[in-house]
Amino acid sequence: MSSSHLKKVSAAGLIVTLGIIYGDIGTSPLYTFQTILNEGGKINEELVFGAISCIFWTLTLQTTFKYVLLTLQADNHGEGGVFSLYALVRRYGKNLVYPAIIGAGTLLADGIITPPISVTSAIEGLGNVKGLESIIVPGNNLVVEIVLVIILLLFVFQRFGTKIVGSSFGPIMLVWFSMLAILGFRQVMQYPHVLKALNPIYGIRLLVLHPSGFWLLGAVFLCTTGAEALYSDLGHCGKKNIQISWIFVKSALLLNYLGQGAWVLLQNKNSIGTANPFFAIVPHWFLIPSIFIATSATIIASQALISGSFTLINEAISLNFWPKVTVKFPTDIRGQIYIPSINWVLCLGCFLVTLYFRTSEAMTAAYGFSITVAMLMTTVLMYYFLRYVKHYPLFVVVLILMVFVSVETSFFVANAVKLLKRLFFLVFEFGLIFTMYVWYNARKINNRFLTFVNLMEYLPLLENLSMDEKVPKFSSHLIYLTKANRPTHIEQKIIYSIFSHNPKRADVYWFVHIERTDEPYTMEYGVEELKEDRVIRVEFRLGFRVQPRIGLMFRKVVDEMTSNKELDIASRFPSLKKYNIADDFRFVILEKFLSYDNEFSVREGFILNSYFGIKKMALSDDKAFGLDSSETVVEKLPLVVAPISKLALHRAYYKIH
Repeated sequence: MSSSHLKKVSAAGLIVTLGIIYGDIGTSPLYTFQTILNEGGKINEELVFGAISCIFWTLTLQTTFKYVLLTLQADNHGEGGVFSLYALVRRYGKNLVYPAIIGAGTLLADGIITPPISVTSAIEGLGNVKGLESIIVPGNNLVVEIVLVIILLLFVFQRFGTKIVGSSFGPIMLVWFSMLAILGFRQVMQYPHVLKALNPIYGIRLLVLHPSGFWLLGAVFLCTTGAEALYSDLGHCGKKNIQISWIFVKSALLLNYLGQGAWVLLQNKNSIGTANPFFAIVPHWFLIPSIFIATSATIIASQALISGSFTLINEAISLNFWPKVTVKFPTDIRGQIYIPSINWVLCLGCFLVTLYFRTSEAMTAAYGFSITVAMLMTTVLMYYFLRYVKHYPLFVVVLILMVFVSVETSFFVANAVKLLKRLFFLVFEFGLIFTMYVWYNARKINNRFLTFVNLMEYLPLLENLSMDEKVPKFSSHLIYLTKANRPTHIEQKIIYSIFSHNPKRADVYWFVHIERTDEPYTMEYGVEELKEDRVIRVEFRLGFRVQPRIGLMFRKVVDEMTSNKELDIASRFPSLKKYNIADDFRFVILEKFLSYDNEFSVREGFILNSYFGIKKMALSDDKAFGLDSSETVVEKLPLVVAPISKLALHRAYYKIH
């Protein structure tokens, strides 16, 4: 079934949406209410009603209003996510790149805690099964080992794609949300008085009057942690499917939270101890099936987040925010990609989180800070979208933004106290944001020193060199990748490479330019002969989610030109031509290294040295562009950003013995 079909409102589309979109936010009932009660101290009606009220209004304001109704309007030709939003608004502010980078980095950091916290919460539920109480104890080695095995299998299977198991995600999540609703409804029927908790007064009283008050927002925030991922996965399902299915999802979540609250109040105890209200409302005969369903749901939640991380990094590469790394396409489904380096970095991070925190309770104590930052960054970008793309009146935009900024700043401050508990994550987050910052700014510095010349002035020289048989032929067809947007321009360094750095005679010179479009999946090309049968320019227009497999694409261009009689690729050597041997093609990649002949500022020196240090770990340009190494030559060129202007060297007039 095609992804475009699934974007239409249909039963199939709605079920697939349940499997792709709501994994993270859908598994939050496993730990959110328990965390609020543990942090709230003595259990009473004030705490329970206040907690449910805060959860309901958080899901209403933050998830429903901000993301489902408003942010989903910011679709970039059907695609969502922080980079898609940035692509829509970047022309309206030169510094908008930084909210995009910070938002992406903090969202990626979520990828190393969501799988452990979700899977651990589900496995700890086995401790409620009679006979397993002494074996399944939160934090013991057996629980940790089971979680590690599940996480390892999850990451191992990423290389095969999710085409086969993905078809079952929707039905499993349908069962999961139905289970949430039914379990919660059973408890509400026993204590219907709990419905009063939907009144916002109870939430306000909790935050203002309770001893822990405002700081409980850090735990309340756990109920909406999947909202940012909801927007990121827009392209898989379509806006309408998400908006319609959210009605069912929110109802199921709310019923379950109400059911947990009803159970707690029916116990009439000051504390829940080690009990998890989620599993406590499950009938004992259904406990093992419920744990199996919960574990499946947490695996689906983890899968969605991992896939989202791959998509985010792929977009970052396209926008020059991230070093080029290997990107694979395990299936024929558009948008389903696999990035080995990111996969194993996330896997290692999940392992370390599991081993360090060991229990879901300890993990929730460190969870939430990154997502609040990501949400604030989306809010910043949404201001520009609503004001300049949608042309909302200024007072309306300011009013909307004031609501979001107030809510998210409150969550941010409440989660900031978790900072000391999550120092473990800061290195990971800092590394992601630092890499994107360095890569973006180093590219800006590089581009600042790009010199373009008029290619038309060099056409006679290229023709003369091509016909000069005293110069050994370098290749029949010589191809350079150029950044020049105008067909009549070319980089000075390419001219230097052809004429001065080992003169390169060829029969045909090709200049290939790649234009990145704001649309996600554009794949177009154009051809222009600047000198008939001698100099040809190829323009590829590729969407920001398309992997630039230039070697494959270039061969496609040559094949089509040959079929159309626009190009003759038969060998120019008579001894080979009579046997229909084809010409040879060779790409030249110009790779820069940081010259020692520089004296730049501290900032530029730091950025450039970091850039070239990171670049050593990244893919080379020939591999990144999918070029066959047997057809590619890499030339090293020095990058001189700030040449040394003063050198205290003087000629001494003396005899040398």
